[in-house]
Amino acid sequence: MRTGRLRTVHPVLWAGWAALAAGAVLCVIGWYGVSGERYAERQLPYLASCTIPGAALIVAGSVLLTHGRGALAAARVEELYGLLVAEEPADADESGQAAAIPLAVSRDLLMVPGGTLWHRADCPLVAGKVEAVPVDAKLLTSGELGPCPICDPAEETG
Repeated sequence: MRTGRLRTVHPVLWAGWAALAAGAVLCVIGWYGVSGERYAERQLPYLASCTIPGAALIVAGSVLLTHGRGALAAARVEELYGLLVAEEPADADESGQAAAIPLAVSRDLLMVPGGTLWHRADCPLVAGKVEAVPVDAKLLTSGELGPCPICDPAEETG
C-alpha cells in the first residue's frame, strides 16, 4: 500500500542528485580553467561561468535531497500509521462520528522477550508472533514494562 506522495518524492530525489552531479562537473571545469591561467583577470571568467553556478547547483541539490528524504520519511510514517490504526467503519451514526471499536479486547496479556511493552493477546503488534510469551506479574509490578499505546491494556488492569 504505497501512497501517492511516495511517487512525487522520487523525482525530487533524482533532481537533487542531478543538480549535485552537474554542480560538481561545473566546479571541476571551473577549477581546470582557473588552474590554466596565470593572471587573475583571466581567471575571473571561469569563476563567473563555472565555479559559482556549480557551487549554487551543489547547494540546490543538497536542499532538494534533504527535502526529498524528509518527505519520503514522512510518507513512510503515514503509511505505517495507516497500517497500525483501524479505519473508521462505514456505518457512522447520525452525529457523524463513528462508533469506537477497540483494536484489542482480549484479557490475556503478552510480551515479547527483550521488549519494553506489554500487550493484549489480540494486539496487532504481537498477534501471530510465536515469540510472544505471557507477561510475568513481577515485571508488571516492577514497572520494567509499559503498556502498549496501540491496544492500551492499562485501562483494564489499572
